[in-house]
Amino acid sequence: MPSLNVLPSPRRDDLIVGLDIGSTTVKAVVVNPATDEILWQDYQRHETRQLEKCLEFMKRLEADFPGSIPHRARIFTTGSGGGTVGEFVGAKFVQEVNAVSLAVEKLYPQTGSVIELGGQDAKIIIFKEIDDTGRKKKIPSMNDKCAGGTGAVIDKIAAKLKIPPAELCRQSYDGITLHPVAGKCGVFAETDVNSLQKSGVPRHELMASLFESIIQQNLSVLTRGHTLRPVVLLLGGPNTFIKGMVECWKHNIALLWKERNVPLPEGVDPGDLIMAPDDAQYFAALGAVEFGKREEPSIGTCTGCEKLEWYLNQGREEERKIQGGQGLYKTEDELQGFIRKYTPKKFTPPRFSPGQVVEGFIGIDGGSTSTKAVMIDREKKLLLKAYQLSKGNPIEDTKDMFAKLRQQVEEQGA
Repeated sequence: MPSLNVLPSPRRDDLIVGLDIGSTTVKAVVVNPATDEILWQDYQRHETRQLEKCLEFMKRLEADFPGSIPHRARIFTTGSGGGTVGEFVGAKFVQEVNAVSLAVEKLYPQTGSVIELGGQDAKIIIFKEIDDTGRKKKIPSMNDKCAGGTGAVIDKIAAKLKIPPAELCRQSYDGITLHPVAGKCGVFAETDVNSLQKSGVPRHELMASLFESIIQQNLSVLTRGHTLRPVVLLLGGPNTFIKGMVECWKHNIALLWKERNVPLPEGVDPGDLIMAPDDAQYFAALGAVEFGKREEPSIGTCTGCEKLEWYLNQGREEERKIQGGQGLYKTEDELQGFIRKYTPKKFTPPRFSPGQVVEGFIGIDGGSTSTKAVMIDREKKLLLKAYQLSKGNPIEDTKDMFAKLRQQVEEQGA
């Protein structure tokens, strides 16, 4: 581990960095605590490389704020990776629910409920008055054990349906025909979408149905029997960027309020009491900053990115050597022997003569994600094979299989 010079302690009015390291994205803000001005912010997917993306962010911050970061700055982290990264940059970790609550109470004090949908978690916070003074208590509920009902499911289904990100962001909910899709489990949701897609349901209806299932799941499970109280803030990436998610929340929460006779301000459209604020994806990072403003100036002193860079380049490998067990093979000869024994024999298709009529039996396997086809002769010898990922239409997939098999024959003049 590299040794670091002792850095001067930041003053209370120096910059504060809020770093939210989530399961799929990294968000960062730099705030001047004296004015609450946001000087810098960014939001990026880390593609499962949390530490590398954080190092990239830290280097950019040091370049953009020379003389302030790290020497005259404090840093506070939150999110699923906040504790790990914080050890290397001098940060203090802030629990996610606390961070989000602090940001909401500061920026939108009239809020009655918060719904945050993350990449692989979801949380709902309900604020209730505890006495006549206006003091509130928080009733938080969080799902961080299963990706069902989170942004990860939306990503996976959108990728399967080949929906580009820009189109996904424009995807609507209002006025679109809905179909039953499981909301409790991402695997079950994908199975339902596969079946619906093969029956000819268009993809915009599939995505709207997925929004419905995710929101119904969170409303029925995460509220824990409580009723969302207006005003409702919609936070997190999916609620920020996907139009149809906001429309779906507004539709379903308004129905819930009507069903439960929740008193609402007279003359106000219920949809206006449900909103996705500007910079909704940064609330946890802003809440970490808000937490830091209440700490002593010596807490969270930013030490820069040297330790983090060392860990990525050297420390992680040393850690693996200490913690790791015996490898899968001891010598190169042992590995090569295993490969020779278990490598499947490469299929070599038979040669056909020009003008030959090829006869055989064709079998097609139309699976949920791919389509496979083979052709064998009367002696059960494999003549041809083809494979492709499903396009969602079994008739088109089958036609493609016949075309691929025919092409392999005709390429040889048979």
